[in-house]
Amino acid sequence: MINLIPTGLKDSVGYARRNTSLFKWVLTLVGFMCGILIIVALGLFYMDRSINSLSTRLDRTKSELNAQNLEDTQTKVDEISGSLKLVVQVLSREVLFSELIKQIGSVIPANAALTDLEISKVEGAIDLSAIAANYNTATQVQVNLADPGNKIFDQADIVNISCNETSADPRYPCTINIRARFAKKNPFLFINKGGSS
Repeated sequence: MINLIPTGLKDSVGYARRNTSLFKWVLTLVGFMCGILIIVALGLFYMDRSINSLSTRLDRTKSELNAQNLEDTQTKVDEISGSLKLVVQVLSREVLFSELIKQIGSVIPANAALTDLEISKVEGAIDLSAIAANYNTATQVQVNLADPGNKIFDQADIVNISCNETSADPRYPCTINIRARFAKKNPFLFINKGGSS
């Protein structure tokens, strides 16, 4: 087939085809660039939103911690810790209190009464408080507790004796405080119970 189209027109048609092809490539590149820009914009938006969300959560957590009043919580924890220390202290001394109180009660003289029993921080010691009708009875409490025949204490020292005629109970105007150390062969301790059986 013979092409009779003039040369100028033939060149114009060739350029038009190339322009159409180039235009398609340009549109494709512009589409890719728009896609990339959209992805970058969405990424920045997502990052900004995440940062704002985390900042809000952090502020909320800080305000919740402040609202919980950590100082009060710490005070309560310290109180519980103190109670637990007392329990551990009692258990570490391994005292059979029910038997011990019966035995102490049996050696307390007439006209005297045991009012308080407290484990001392000194290892193997206990603080006792009693009330008595007079000074002589108060000292007799110490003598009876220190008696080795009772097998309770190997030492009982008077910390304080005071007599007050205007006390709350007029029958027992005297009070005595004694610090006593458990005897080594005391039958009222868990350790000696286990060791003797």
